Formats: sequence, C-alpha cells, structure tokens
Amino acid sequence: MVFDAQLISSQPIPNHTGEDKRTQTLQRGILYARTALGAAFLSGIADRFGLYWGRNVGYGNFDGFMRYTAEVNSFMPPATIPFLAWAATAAELFLGIALILGIWPRCVAIGSALLLVMFGIAMAISFGIKSPLDHSVFSASAGSVLLALYQNRRPAVNS
Repeated sequence: MVFDAQLISSQPIPNHTGEDKRTQTLQRGILYARTALGAAFLSGIADRFGLYWGRNVGYGNFDGFMRYTAEVNSFMPPATIPFLAWAATAAELFLGIALILGIWPRCVAIGSALLLVMFGIAMAISFGIKSPLDHSVFSASAGSVLLALYQNRRPAVNS
C-alpha cells in the first residue's frame, strides 16, 4: 500500500540518492553567486554616482571614476576614456540588474565573464598582474563562467 500512497500523494517520491537535496543546494549556490556578482556591479555604479560617503569610498563621483578608467586603460588614447567609462557603466548597470533578477541567465553570465576578464587584462597591462589577482577580478570572471555553464545544463528526464 505504500506504493499506492506515493502515487496519490502530491509530494515527490523520495530520492534515496539525495539528488533533490543536492539540486536544491546547487540552486542556492547559483542564486548566491548571481546576487553577489550583481551586487558588486551595482556597488561600483553607486560609488561612481556619489551614493557612498565616508570611509572606503572608491571614486566618490563620476570624475573620479573617469580618472580611474584612464589609469586602468593607460594604453588607450585619451579620447577613448569617456566612451570606455560610460560603456563600462552601462554594461555594469545592465548586468548587475539582470544577474539579480535572473533574466537571460546564460547570456548575462557570459557578458559578465567577458567584461570582468577585459577589466582584469586592462588592470594587468596597466598595473601588473598582482592588481587583478588581489582584487579577485579573474575569480569573479570564473564564477560568471560557472554560472553560464550551469545555465547551459539540461534537466535530466526521468523515465
């Protein structure tokens, strides 16, 4: 009769391998990674528009961010700096919101990984490899790649 009760029950049949628990844990980890990456992008936006004050403020305003953009992209012509600063701002705003909301997860994760790796390479060229490593830029990019790979998974079909 246990078999009949399981067919009638609205609860899933227990998986003795722990697969459901592992899937739930993985999904929580994915949510954490998406939220952390998205919040990091949006925190940078808040800083460059003066929403932070007091100690530990990075740029403080957009002029400070433009100066930092020029330092990170020291190999680029000065005329490109305003475009690069605004393009990075637009990309980080879009990617930050999309990561937190979970929209277009694979494309947004790939975009995040590419933006972060470009930033890391620019930092390495201008300041040396220690700078992007100390700021975990490549680690964040790798996390974005893992998000993209997870989003590419196909759910298993039970037969």
